[in-house]
Amino acid sequence: MVVDRATQSITHRHFSDLPSLLSTGDLLVVNRSRVVRARLLGRRVGSGAPAEVFLLAALGDGRYEAMVSPGGKLKPGRVVEIAPGFTAEIISVTERRTRVVQLRAESGVEAAIEAHGHIPLPPYIARGDDAADSDRYQTVYAREAGSVAAPTAGLHFTPELLRQCEARGARRADVVLHVGAGTFKPVSAEEPADHVMHEERYTIPAATAAAWRETRDAGARVWAVGTTTVRTLESAITGGDVTPGDGETRIFIRPPRQLHAVDALITNFHLPRSTLLMLVAAAAGYDLTMRAYREAIAEGYRFYSYGDAMAIV
Repeated sequence: MVVDRATQSITHRHFSDLPSLLSTGDLLVVNRSRVVRARLLGRRVGSGAPAEVFLLAALGDGRYEAMVSPGGKLKPGRVVEIAPGFTAEIISVTERRTRVVQLRAESGVEAAIEAHGHIPLPPYIARGDDAADSDRYQTVYAREAGSVAAPTAGLHFTPELLRQCEARGARRADVVLHVGAGTFKPVSAEEPADHVMHEERYTIPAATAAAWRETRDAGARVWAVGTTTVRTLESAITGGDVTPGDGETRIFIRPPRQLHAVDALITNFHLPRSTLLMLVAAAAGYDLTMRAYREAIAEGYRFYSYGDAMAIV
C-alpha cells in the first residue's frame, strides 16, 4: 500500500515496485541489527520442571537482563540448565521485575546461545520456531547481533531489489537499533503519555550522518525502512542535524509530534494500541492512517511481522 500525504491518496502496488517510488539522490536508511537466539528453554535444577530465560540485553561477562518463566519460581539463586554444560543462574530482580542472569557455558556463552537458543518469534505466532525462521526472521542486510525481534519492514527486501533501488540512483545507509521486548508491549494506559517505553541501544555511523546531511542539502528524501530506523534517527536529531555515535533511547513518537529526520517511511501493518501504530499515525496523520487501515482490512492485507507493507510518502 502506498499512502501519499500530499494528495491524501491510497494506492495498491507490489513491494517489487518500490524502486519506481524512489528518485535519484534519495537515501534508504536501514537497521542492520540481527536477531539473536534469545529464548533459552531448559529445566530448573533440583525440581526438573520446565523454565524459560528470555534474554533482553547483554550486560557483560556473561550477564544478561532477561525475562523468566515461571517468574514466581525463578528467584535469585535458582539455576536453569539449558543444555549439558550450559546454565543460567538468577542473580537479582530489577526494578521492572526482569532478572539479571549469569550464563555459564563450557563452550563459551555466545557459542552456547547460538547452539541451544531459539529464535524469539512474536507472541502472536502460536508455534515454536523452526529451521526456516533462522533465515526468514532476519533481514538480508542484518549484521550486528542484539535484537529480540526483527526490524520487520526490512524482511521484504532481497539483494536484487536493493540493487534495483541503487540503479534508480538511491543510496543506502545503515543504523543499528537493537529491538527490545518492549516492542511487544501494548499501550494499556488511557493516556498514551503515561506509557513507559523500555530503553533500546542504537548506533549511528558517521558515514550515515554524513549521507543524511548530503541528502537533505540536495533536496532529496530520507526513507526510513521500519519504525526502528525512524526512532533511531529521531532520537539523534539536534539543531537540524543527525548526530553520529552510540546512545540509548526511550523515544515514544505519536501524534501530534512531527517527524524531523525522515521524509518517507516503509513499514508493516501493526497491532492496535501499539506504539508502532502510533508512530505511523504521527508519520501519515491520524485520519489518513485510520483510513488506510480500514482499506487494508477490506482489501485483505496481511498484518504483523510476516505480513504486507505500507509506504508513506
